[in-house]
Amino acid sequence: MLALVRDRLLAHTFGAGGELDLYYAAFRIPDLMFALFASVLSVYVLLPFVTKAKEKGNLQAGSNVLSQIFSAFLVTYAISAVVVFIGAPYLVGLIFPGFGAEDSNMLVLLIRVLLLQPFLLGISSLFGVITQYSQRFILYAISPLVYNLGIILGIAVFYPIFGLIGLVLGVVVGALGHMLIQLPLVSRSELNFKLLTNIDWPLVKSVLVFAFPRAITLSIHQVVLLVFVSFATLMAAGSVSVFQFAFNLQSVPLAVVGMSYSVAAFPVLAELFAKQQRETFCIHLMSAFRHIIFWSMPIIALVIVLRAQIVRAILGSGSFSWNDTRLTAAMLAVLVVSLIAQSLMLLLVRAFYAGGNTRTPLLIALTGAFVSISSTVLLIAVYDSAPYVNQLVDSLFRLEGVQGTEVLLLGLTFIFGTIFEMVLLLIFSARLFGLNWFKLTRQVLQSLAAAVVSAIVAYITLNFIVDGVNQETLIGIILQGAVAGVFGIIGAILTYYVLGSKELHEIYTSFRSKILKTDVIAPQSEVL
Repeated sequence: MLALVRDRLLAHTFGAGGELDLYYAAFRIPDLMFALFASVLSVYVLLPFVTKAKEKGNLQAGSNVLSQIFSAFLVTYAISAVVVFIGAPYLVGLIFPGFGAEDSNMLVLLIRVLLLQPFLLGISSLFGVITQYSQRFILYAISPLVYNLGIILGIAVFYPIFGLIGLVLGVVVGALGHMLIQLPLVSRSELNFKLLTNIDWPLVKSVLVFAFPRAITLSIHQVVLLVFVSFATLMAAGSVSVFQFAFNLQSVPLAVVGMSYSVAAFPVLAELFAKQQRETFCIHLMSAFRHIIFWSMPIIALVIVLRAQIVRAILGSGSFSWNDTRLTAAMLAVLVVSLIAQSLMLLLVRAFYAGGNTRTPLLIALTGAFVSISSTVLLIAVYDSAPYVNQLVDSLFRLEGVQGTEVLLLGLTFIFGTIFEMVLLLIFSARLFGLNWFKLTRQVLQSLAAAVVSAIVAYITLNFIVDGVNQETLIGIILQGAVAGVFGIIGAILTYYVLGSKELHEIYTSFRSKILKTDVIAPQSEVL
């Protein structure tokens, strides 16, 4: 919710324009650096090493592991940051060719300031290992909230004083808060680490070998986003902002559905695979798949129908114009189509990791990145050379007269690359784990029917029942979208009920047992 507040303030202050393009573009290189380093500093990577060292010795041995990684991180990141700091003018000219000389100079300055962000968040990731080990999960969860509060502070307070530099200063303050909120606990912990002058490079190497595939896999996705932003800088002003706004909005259901199920499933899958309980492993994986599909399809349908109301309610104020709304809404409708693919990818990658296979997701990520980037180059070439393609895109998304519709091509190629990557993961997971994905056919058809019904009901409600609501006010837009959304959700639930959805029954019994504290009969495990 704080992220949505953050984006609304940015939209209100700048609209989808050149200044915000610079701000979003400035993140791409630091975010790529963070993806590389944070993968090594991750709780998932370091906690097993800390636990293993503690079992062999004591907490001091675990502290030594963190001290070694911290020291190595300081050395390697300092060198990397200095290289990027000095080479920023060359990198900006190479990666973001669409910006003019003045904008490029400002972008160089923004990137140099933002180099502090990966450094602070990297240390915070090390703090997170101690926080998680101490089972202080609420404290760990508060950190990203503080980060967003820092960005909001930059928008509201620093920007009026310092301009665009104030925005990135807010990011740095947020990253600092992300780290400092955990510092009191860390300073009292026996796992508290320190800077060492004698680094145990064999230990660091063992961590790197374990973390390298994951680091490269995450970095590949950041590279794809960087390439997309690079192409967007060659398009109309505001294209970077439109893409980023829509990407952030579609990330909300992705976090709620895809990330939730995949994170929850990972420790169970890892334990089952370690115990050689392959059949139960497959049952849990298929169950998570069914529920992701159950939620995702109706969400996709509702977001497509209510895209304008969603964008206008969240972003539509101040400098964010109606044309900005229409273009961002169209981009949101495109990107959200990949919700199922993205959610299933999150789950499948963790299934491979649980099975001790990090090489296959890496190779598939490389292939998917190649497909995304090459298809982007091809589609942009076709779009530029064939006027009828422009007209087709404009009419398909009802964007006649709106400038900058070529940015939608990035959304289309993002979908293509994501679905291609998901299909490869499905094929290789079927071979590795012996899964039969055709058993999900019934679930897919049920969810498709629920999605169609929910879309039709929401559309009818939107156009015939609440059409008279005043759309010039925020309350009117929220009311219109909320009423149509509620009726669409009811339509999806009734469709699932009529079709005898197993997932609907499981969710109902789960809520009933937890909220009403009543005992329920556990469903029998499905047979694969």
